[in-house]
Amino acid sequence: MDVAGGVLTVRASGAAAAKAALTGGATTPEHIQLLLRCPVPAGVGGAGAELRFPDCSLHVLPAGVVALTVAEARLTVGFGELKPLMFQPVPVDAALRSVFSGAVAHVLAAAHVLDPHGLAHHLVGLAELVLRSALRAELDRVDALAARRREALEYMREHLADPELGADRVAEALFISRRRLYQLFDDGQGVAERIRGLRIDRAKALLADPAKAGRGIGEIARDCGFVSAAHFSRTFRQVVGSTPSQYRAR
Repeated sequence: MDVAGGVLTVRASGAAAAKAALTGGATTPEHIQLLLRCPVPAGVGGAGAELRFPDCSLHVLPAGVVALTVAEARLTVGFGELKPLMFQPVPVDAALRSVFSGAVAHVLAAAHVLDPHGLAHHLVGLAELVLRSALRAELDRVDALAARRREALEYMREHLADPELGADRVAEALFISRRRLYQLFDDGQGVAERIRGLRIDRAKALLADPAKAGRGIGEIARDCGFVSAAHFSRTFRQVVGSTPSQYRAR
């Protein structure tokens, strides 16, 4: 089972439930499985270790992957709320990993003297603790990324008229690295392509505005940060499918 270190993977059990989770279907899975790589207790042999209960199970592999499976109905956090965590590697703080691995080690060491019913409750609570902590951290991370992305877009829009506007200029303005800037826009559209799109959008708005009908194509090109009217016309036609003059006439 290939699970990267330092990350949590949350899966829905069953093929139908997994497909629904990926496609946005309404099917709620019977079980939620947490996969996390952490130190294996010294007592775990070559075959690993496993504890099974009616509503949950704990499976520890010798390679250091712990699989904790819990009935979805036993969790107080709903499956819909867990969607941001599903089927993707979620970074987990070292402190949370330590709590999880310590709890697993203690459970395995004392399972033979613990009440099975109480132990099952404990494992469900452990799963909920990890899920809620990881979900909070992931939502905070996404919110922070979204805020930085908005800052980058605002700077781009404010400086579109500058022909030198590019990734280096934006990264410098936001006090982040170029690599970090590209991480903010990891949806397949690069920074340069996004700037070009914003310039074309502004050009379209200017060309369609009757109040700007007296302005020449060259002026609009400069206002949108293109180095020349010819470059503007070529780029505009490539993106929009018509020349700036044709677009304005329509």
